[in-house]
Amino acid sequence: MFEYTSIADLVDLAEKLHSPISKIVLQREAEEYEVTTTQVIAKMQSRLKVFAHSIKDGLYDDRLSVSGMVGKDAKRIENMPPLVLGNIAHRALLYALAVSEGNAKMHKIVACPTAGSCGIVPGAVFAVGEAKGASNEKYCDAFFTAAGIGNIIAKNACVAGAVGGCQAECGTAAAMAAAAVTNILGGSNEQITHAAALALKNTLGLVCDPVAELVEVPCVKRNGFHAVHALTAAEMAMAGIKSFIPPDEVISAMYKIGRLLPVSLKETSEGGLAKTPTACQLQKELQHKNNLHTKLQ
Repeated sequence: MFEYTSIADLVDLAEKLHSPISKIVLQREAEEYEVTTTQVIAKMQSRLKVFAHSIKDGLYDDRLSVSGMVGKDAKRIENMPPLVLGNIAHRALLYALAVSEGNAKMHKIVACPTAGSCGIVPGAVFAVGEAKGASNEKYCDAFFTAAGIGNIIAKNACVAGAVGGCQAECGTAAAMAAAAVTNILGGSNEQITHAAALALKNTLGLVCDPVAELVEVPCVKRNGFHAVHALTAAEMAMAGIKSFIPPDEVISAMYKIGRLLPVSLKETSEGGLAKTPTACQLQKELQHKNNLHTKLQ
């Protein structure tokens, strides 16, 4: 049985079997759902197609969302050559914005791990994968690695903004993305998990304060920021930099911080950016439009 409940367990099992983390996660998935590894890989390949299409659809559709708050920023980044970011980081930012904007416009996405953080993993992974000429198999390995990290965080902490704030959503996604990118770069199992820890611990305390109760502001731009953030963590890990606090302890800290956050900062739109004058005015305008629409029906 491929059992693990923590990052330490996962690494120990992988090292004991002389296996990359991705293969352990693949085997565990097959065991849990009583299917073959071939079937699990086929399912992952179908997800890869959705990831890729969500990037293309997001870049193609440059309309604003219904609220008017988001929808054209990915196109702005695409039309501007990199000024201070390198080409890979620029593309990660672009892809993450495209997917997240697409989510706000009801495009099909993979909630990885949530809809509010859906652009971070594909943005970082596809930007690096394209630059490094990653094969389809390598992409699958990277996403299995990300899935293993995300699953452990979900079981030992949380991935919902309503429970842990945005650190649980964008933070977990950044950790998953950092692990996946490190996998593509040929990092060791230890480097993969430290990349995840480095990414997660530098999002601790991030609140969830969506304007007008929509997954748009500040969510979309946070996806762009944290895709690049994940690349930084991977770069550090590949250089041999480790998280002084072990990965499992970082996850535990994230959970405890989330429990300490007030309800107003956990997806309720009752605090933070959601209660700024501009946000309150926009919410009134949107409520007025909705009321008019209801009366006309």
